Amino acid sequence: MHVALDMMVDILKAAAESSRLRILALLSRGDLTVSDLTEILGQSQPRVSRHLKLLLEAGLIGRYQEGSWAFFRLSDADSARDFVLRLVSGIRDADPQVERDLERLAAVKRRRQERATAYFRENAASWDQIRSLHVPDRAVEAALLKLVGKRPFQSMLDLGTGTGRVLEIFAPLYRRGVGIDLSREMLAVARANLDKAGIANVQVRQGDIFSPPVERDAFDLVTMHQVLHYLDDPARAIGEAARLLRPSGRLVIVDFAPHKLEFLREEHAHQRLGFSDRQIGDWFAEAGLDLEEVQDFEPRGGGEERLTVKLWLGRDRRLLIADPASDAQQAAMRQFGETA
Repeated sequence: MHVALDMMVDILKAAAESSRLRILALLSRGDLTVSDLTEILGQSQPRVSRHLKLLLEAGLIGRYQEGSWAFFRLSDADSARDFVLRLVSGIRDADPQVERDLERLAAVKRRRQERATAYFRENAASWDQIRSLHVPDRAVEAALLKLVGKRPFQSMLDLGTGTGRVLEIFAPLYRRGVGIDLSREMLAVARANLDKAGIANVQVRQGDIFSPPVERDAFDLVTMHQVLHYLDDPARAIGEAARLLRPSGRLVIVDFAPHKLEFLREEHAHQRLGFSDRQIGDWFAEAGLDLEEVQDFEPRGGGEERLTVKLWLGRDRRLLIADPASDAQQAAMRQFGETA
């Protein structure tokens, strides 16, 4: 972190207390509420809230509202987040206090998983009916991974994250992932799934796709997986997603080709019955994106009662201008690694 001396002293003071350091270690493993932290730390809510206030003021953590719940997370700022992760990496998991914290954290995550399982069980029939109409999800996921490639990147945003599956499959590639969904029930499912997969460099938040609670010009990859057909204004959603991309960032959309299955509108709240390449291409162009690739996934068996899945990749037209100082710094680090 490149900050003034006095500010660094304040940051270190905020972190240099056992309870606050425990909080940072817990938040490095995922987002938690005040109630979660109160249960894990075995402290009163006013005391935990005081610790959180000091960490917020120091810029080490962030806060977001989800209905009546307030969640806390590590800071979105890369420098502050990296600072905290380096700090807590020096704490031994075998420390008795940390060991107890992790056991209680595991109990909190188990309850999340139980709630998610119950929600899935109640809604499984509806989802299975739609899945039976198109190509298996695994085929689309494999295509997504191949399309995006193996090169790591800084940040990813999944709009309408649902179960968090897209965040999960790309987790090895990004340093920071964010998922947005309007449904608190689906966010609970996503948190449980990401916890189960052991993914800590990601957070999910409640928010509207048309005004997502994230910074603009901040993401290398934005995804919208089976989301557009639920929206009354897909063009606006694409325009908003494009504003969140960094220069040369990519927007990937997965949805259906045009179809005539009216029951999806009547029984499953689909606003649009699929999209053509021309529609998506025009909306991309209006948003300042170039349509780079289109892929089709025909349903097995074919027929009018089946859905073709489409994948569209758009790229921000602005050029990414490298920082010469950053390039020199990275080259020096590589050289140091080679000679060490």
